[in-house]
Amino acid sequence: MFESLYGAVELGLLYALMALGVYITFRILDFPDLTVDGSFTTGGAIAAIMISNGYAPVIACLAAFVGGLAAGACTGLLHTKGKINGLLSGILMMIALYSINLRIMGKPNISLLGSDTLFINISPFTLMLNIVIVVKLMLDAFLHTDLGLALRATGDNSRMIRSLGANTDTTTILGVSLSNGLVALSGALIAQQSGFADISMGIGMIVIGLASVIIGEAIFGARTVFFATLAAVLGSIVYRIVVALALQVEWLKTSDLKLITAIIVIVALVLPSLRRTIKQRALAKKRSAELIAFALGQKTGGER
Repeated sequence: MFESLYGAVELGLLYALMALGVYITFRILDFPDLTVDGSFTTGGAIAAIMISNGYAPVIACLAAFVGGLAAGACTGLLHTKGKINGLLSGILMMIALYSINLRIMGKPNISLLGSDTLFINISPFTLMLNIVIVVKLMLDAFLHTDLGLALRATGDNSRMIRSLGANTDTTTILGVSLSNGLVALSGALIAQQSGFADISMGIGMIVIGLASVIIGEAIFGARTVFFATLAAVLGSIVYRIVVALALQVEWLKTSDLKLITAIIVIVALVLPSLRRTIKQRALAKKRSAELIAFALGQKTGGER
């Protein structure tokens, strides 16, 4: 059991960068970006093909990040300059990336067994803990700069920020690019940790990213940017722990992973609204009781 939980935390840290990327589009920009399923594979494909051809793992990771930036920029351009619906822009780019990823890899699967990766001399847990902390703090710092504040304002109220002279097209493209860059970097790290890159490795990543963000916010809250990004990271870890525990149930199989993911997301979405409803009803009952007590007091006073 301990080993499975340790592995779950390790996987959670590996996917935490992807969760941070989804947080940027889903929460900050309020942009339904489905490019994630394609850009995750792009990162893994670029890293795998470069490492298998003798490039240093760090260079391969940087190239994967740039590849993700390019994919996100294309989605942003389709939406802002092409005037295509945001959801459709992501779908179109995701479809296009399938063929692009096959071109990059040259075949559906690339093995990295025997190749030098980032994890050859250090455990994934130790390395990823340091990488996630550094990336999270850098993202927090960026979101407090003038450009970062403009990015946040674009998601909150694009009309207002346009009236102040900011170019929302630029901030949208920047946000979607940064998001997919982090997603691609996560894909590159996953490919190195698992020892292979596969053309289908990105399927369902958007759901996993959303689950991580929603679970994190539901459990840990998102009062400030610091806590919101922390919640996304911790949500990724909690999600993996829940999946690991669910797979310990005898009647559940590994093939049920997507079903488990869907159930986790549904529960994470329903619980906050259910909690609000319960609080509102409790508050309404309290006010009704106060009004009844007040009315009875007035009646008693009048009779005297």
